[in-house]
Amino acid sequence: MTRFTLSLVVFIVTMVASMQFYNTMAQTTHVVGDTLGWTIAPGGAATYTNWASQQSFTVGDVLVFNFMNGQHDVAEVAAAAYDPCTSTNPISLTTTSPASLTLTTAGTHYYICTFTSHCQAGQKLTINVSAAATTPPSVTPTPPPSPSTTNPRTPTAPPPTTTPTPTTPTEPCPPTSSPSASPPTITTGSTTPPPPPSGGASSFNSMLPVSLLAIGLAFLNY
Repeated sequence: MTRFTLSLVVFIVTMVASMQFYNTMAQTTHVVGDTLGWTIAPGGAATYTNWASQQSFTVGDVLVFNFMNGQHDVAEVAAAAYDPCTSTNPISLTTTSPASLTLTTAGTHYYICTFTSHCQAGQKLTINVSAAATTPPSVTPTPPPSPSTTNPRTPTAPPPTTTPTPTTPTEPCPPTSSPSASPPTITTGSTTPPPPPSGGASSFNSMLPVSLLAIGLAFLNY
């Protein structure tokens, strides 16, 4: 929004400056008589009257009188001095060419040459000057107040939810037997050794208990 307002202000100022520049550039320079210049015209006073009727004069415009120095001049006179070609007490008098006269007021302006008989011969000019177009005063709009810089209140985040972690039941470890446990002592019912077996059966019978004992001890150690 602030950028848009700034762009609008720049645009309005630019337009006002352009209008003032246009009004300045619209000032026109009028060369009196065009290529004929300011002299005793062959057609008399009607020559400059016809030329003036084709022009549009506005306050701020410039009249340029081109003439031979020492042979002509240009004087602005009052209305009462125009018809009788009275050159005494002119409003302004310029004797050097080119004479550039700026139109500063609206209304009818009168110009003659003060050299003897030149005005009577038709070297005279009357023009009507219009007021310049009025330029409205430039108004710079006041930019709106900038929005508050207070930060909006940040909503408080809800506390995080905790998900219970499932526990895996652990299997009990089987008891282990200590490897350093001493094997049980086997006692025989009698201390008297049995009689020696006879033949192969006796040898087998004597080896069987020993084998069983060895297997038992190995199992316990395992």
